[in-house]
Amino acid sequence: MTEKKTERVLQDIVALKAPSSASRLPFTEETAGSGLEEQGEQQSVVSSLSAAELPSVPSGAGDAGSLKEKDDGIERLPHLPFPAPAMEPTQGGDHGLRYDFNFGVRVKVPEGEQWRLRFWDMDTDTCLYDGKVGGEYVSSRKKYFMNVLIELFDGETLVWTHEYDARGKKVAVLMPTGTLGDPLGWVPYADRFGRDHDCEMTIVTSEVIIDLMGPAYPHVRFLKEEEFADVKDEFYATYYIGLFFHDVEQAWQPRDFRAVGLHRTAGWILGVDPTEIRPKVVIEKADTRPIEEPYVVVAVQASCACKMWQNPFGWLDTVQYLKRMGYRVICIDKDPVVGHNITWNHIPNGVEDETGERPLAERARWLKHAEFFVGLSSGLSWLAWATGTPVIMISGFTDPINEFHTPYRVFSNHGCNSCWHDIRTPFQHDDHLFCPRHKGTDKAFECTRNISTSYVLSVIKKLCRDHGYVPPAVAAGEPWPDDAERVAMVKGNLHYEHRHEVYWEL
Repeated sequence: MTEKKTERVLQDIVALKAPSSASRLPFTEETAGSGLEEQGEQQSVVSSLSAAELPSVPSGAGDAGSLKEKDDGIERLPHLPFPAPAMEPTQGGDHGLRYDFNFGVRVKVPEGEQWRLRFWDMDTDTCLYDGKVGGEYVSSRKKYFMNVLIELFDGETLVWTHEYDARGKKVAVLMPTGTLGDPLGWVPYADRFGRDHDCEMTIVTSEVIIDLMGPAYPHVRFLKEEEFADVKDEFYATYYIGLFFHDVEQAWQPRDFRAVGLHRTAGWILGVDPTEIRPKVVIEKADTRPIEEPYVVVAVQASCACKMWQNPFGWLDTVQYLKRMGYRVICIDKDPVVGHNITWNHIPNGVEDETGERPLAERARWLKHAEFFVGLSSGLSWLAWATGTPVIMISGFTDPINEFHTPYRVFSNHGCNSCWHDIRTPFQHDDHLFCPRHKGTDKAFECTRNISTSYVLSVIKKLCRDHGYVPPAVAAGEPWPDDAERVAMVKGNLHYEHRHEVYWEL
């Protein structure tokens, strides 16, 4: 490895002078990001980003555009939702060198002008850094997993090397709190990393996720954010999973999450197979049904309007149809009414109201025993998938690649769609009416307004055929609900649906 040519040196580092004899690498606005700064005739990768330019993740999951510093006593990376890792590199090498992989590749080089440091990416056979850095800290700009070889030279003599090897060591994966679907999709990849590297895996996440998933992964240590500070000096490596909307330099993710999918981005960040994995969850009273009769679960609410099904008669007609099939229809949204200012969304008439802030393990029980689930691009769809229940997902602002695969995805290409993936208009979590291309126009939210009830009902019937379901009413001798009658009923509503009936007949 030491004989390799160094013409390909990428200088993909941040070189920082130790600020004091305490030998601590401070987490400032500068060291949390990286950029290009002119230095004479050369450009070196150094810490020069302003706070506004720092790579960020979504709020709640923490977007820089709306992130508010949490006053919870937890030391965090500047402008990011993650608890700060150990200040001092946790691993000791020869000659007084310190190193770890807790904030990218970090090395504290011994004092002396004779020392030369080199990083290699062993997977791509690329020299990342080669320079004389006596008495300095060197930290890679990239914070995601890299299979790195560290080499220390005394003059021209190689005196110490370390190849990344997490076997038997402690590794932490940090996830923002405040969401349901994101960590449900990410935890399986952290588990895959732990198994692939045979390391002791710790996942730092919210208490609700710990309660829901912790017992299902007994070999993984789950911690709350406030517990991380007490153990952060134990870790050989730490990785940060999030949705990095403004990571132009790819410092936090090797592939933009909008191109690979919300859950698969964790696989890319951790350097493991990104093939999706169904998460495991705890289900309350898993072997007993909450009600005896066959039922369907629906969830109609979401955190913002673009995630909702904006066809004004869609849910009403769908619920009526399901009830005519003989199913009880159970709504398990957290809130019966969701909205902002003068725009509010109510659960549809006809559902049985099981809304409320209930334990997720109880929600999982409702989902596990349902015939199927009808929902949106939201956390309860991810929970339904985790329980193994067939999922009908209605979404237009996300491309189907964004979520887990379901053969019952309801998505229309006939109109504006997939703005979530448009890097020109990053998602704004604090804008309930976010519709970047058509807000304030007649085309607002057409991605789901254009999804007709008949489309959703056809997917319901396909699911029933695929799974061999005989609706209770049909089993009792009733005919399948009459589609022609349904269309006539919808046409009687001389509002949005009537205006668009001709559109769908084209």
